[in-house]
Amino acid sequence: MALALRPPRVPKPKRSLPSHYHESFLEKKGPRDRDYKKFWAGLQGLTLYFYNSNRDSQHMEKLDLGMFVKLTDEAPWGSSHDRGTHFCLVLRNQEIKFKVESLESREMWKGFILMVVELRVPSNLNLLPGHLYMMAEVLAKEEARRALEMPSCFLKVSRLEAQLLLERHPECGNLLLRPSGDGAGGVSVSTLQTLNGTPVVRHYRVKREGPKYVIDVEEPFSCTSLDAVVNYFVSHSNKQLMPFLLDDDYEKVIVPSPSRPVVPKPRKLAMFQAKPPKPPIVPKSEPKKGLNSGLARKLAVSSAQASSSPTTGLADVTAELKGKLQRRLALQQAAECTGDQRAHLQVWRISQADPSSQN
Repeated sequence: MALALRPPRVPKPKRSLPSHYHESFLEKKGPRDRDYKKFWAGLQGLTLYFYNSNRDSQHMEKLDLGMFVKLTDEAPWGSSHDRGTHFCLVLRNQEIKFKVESLESREMWKGFILMVVELRVPSNLNLLPGHLYMMAEVLAKEEARRALEMPSCFLKVSRLEAQLLLERHPECGNLLLRPSGDGAGGVSVSTLQTLNGTPVVRHYRVKREGPKYVIDVEEPFSCTSLDAVVNYFVSHSNKQLMPFLLDDDYEKVIVPSPSRPVVPKPRKLAMFQAKPPKPPIVPKSEPKKGLNSGLARKLAVSSAQASSSPTTGLADVTAELKGKLQRRLALQQAAECTGDQRAHLQVWRISQADPSSQN
């Protein structure tokens, strides 16, 4: 008996681990955490990812560094001496504390975070020349990535909608990019600042000239990417201008255009509603012999109309139809009687004219 051949086993493809600019173990403590929790952390672009282990490909948490404010060296609570293993990441919506294994690890994390946020290699950290060279290589990759990617503060809104967003949600930032209104494929920058107690909205045009973006200011300034455009406004305003980033609570915030009013949704109807009363059932009357089809159809239609009318008028309609029917029958009977009389009269006349017919 021949044995059935089994197909060869194909090994399952291994999940490729995500590539990061920098990665290592980090102990993280958020504003709602009672104690530190250890993660394998990786930095990619402007996002800091947290994994359960260094073998996982799916992150458990992540932080958006687009809301970056500052980095501080955070000493343990109740201790006046920091061994160089703690630091604090301050974002616009929260503060996260970190604990690492050594001073070198802390300086590396601070250096890479500042590098992707400011797009420059930091010079005020205790880093070796090899570390600085590594960050310079990563900086080139990040600049190339951002040259092909829209910044997080770019929104497809009109000039008026941009102004409304900045005025209604100042906690999300006060600088955003949007498509230019000239239809030439350029972009515009909208900002909101308070001057002498009065909020002032300004708009700047950014022209595309080959691979560069030129900001239309008093002294035109060229940038290699739109992220560099954002950094220009942030740095030249001494961080008074910050990119507009919608929080999780405002992800679905869409400013309606004046030409597209928002129509409120109708309220839900009650689960059980009273059913409308059914119309009274009127028994169908069979048409009497001798009635023509036209009258029968009229009678059926009139009966249907009577059933849909109020009950107060039903009796009047039925009486009227009954009267018409009786008159029509009387006429037919009279016609039949008249025809019989004429026939008898004709026979009598013939008999009188021919005496032999009487025998």
